[in-house]
Amino acid sequence: MTTGHLLCAGMGYTASRLARRLRAKGWSVTGTSRDGRNGTRRLSRDHPLDAGAFAGVTHVLTSIPPDIKGDILLDLHRGDLAALPDLRWIGYLGTTAVYGDCAGGWVDEESPTRPTIDRARRRESAERAWIESGLPVHLFRLAGIYGPGRNALASLHGGTARRIVKPGQMFSRIHVDDIVQVLLASIDRPDPPRVYNVCDDEPAPPQDVVAFAAALLGIEPPPEQPFETADLSPMARTFYADNRKVQARRIRDELGVRLLHPTYRDGLRAILQDSGPAGQ
Repeated sequence: MTTGHLLCAGMGYTASRLARRLRAKGWSVTGTSRDGRNGTRRLSRDHPLDAGAFAGVTHVLTSIPPDIKGDILLDLHRGDLAALPDLRWIGYLGTTAVYGDCAGGWVDEESPTRPTIDRARRRESAERAWIESGLPVHLFRLAGIYGPGRNALASLHGGTARRIVKPGQMFSRIHVDDIVQVLLASIDRPDPPRVYNVCDDEPAPPQDVVAFAAALLGIEPPPEQPFETADLSPMARTFYADNRKVQARRIRDELGVRLLHPTYRDGLRAILQDSGPAGQ
């Protein structure tokens, strides 16, 4: 892999781990955040980046969710991106929620997008805007992200784990290090404007994941709670509005990725081994 300069619009959980890998390979990496903390540049709709933020940039990763007006980076800096002389790759971190409710059925990258909740509709609009921009964008539709500090082990340790049961409900998920693996493979084999699903090989009911994590820790899992009567915020309930199982053929067939953690069991075992019972 040749080196370059990656700009991360939204230096969050996934982008930070990608940045660490690329810096180890000799890349320059800069990032943004809403408040400009931890060495990042401030970026918000009322605070665009200055021109210096794009100096020498060859690759861009954006993980900023669109707001009701659209995609912040594209709206504010389409011209700056188009003017970059050496721009080779843009990665957009989206969500499998754009597929909508499939009644528990399978979807892949060829499936139509039929979002059913507002934030997924905004994601679909942002995807369309990026593709229509003509920039070298790659869309990564991510399943539920977990990894160190963000997993069922950590939730059990913190006392926040719950086993919400909605019969037939399935979720797909992906370990953050496998997302990084996919992004690195795409950077090495750019193919704009390609769409990739990014998920592991085993969709599962959420209560099963918590029960498995509890078994790893040798503790009793929290009791099951019916979805209908569970005390959930309106936002939390929206995650149960759609039911689908996601396939990620292209990351294997086109990018040659072999998942480090092909199931949630593999991922949780690795987190326990590397990070301890707190899942950190």
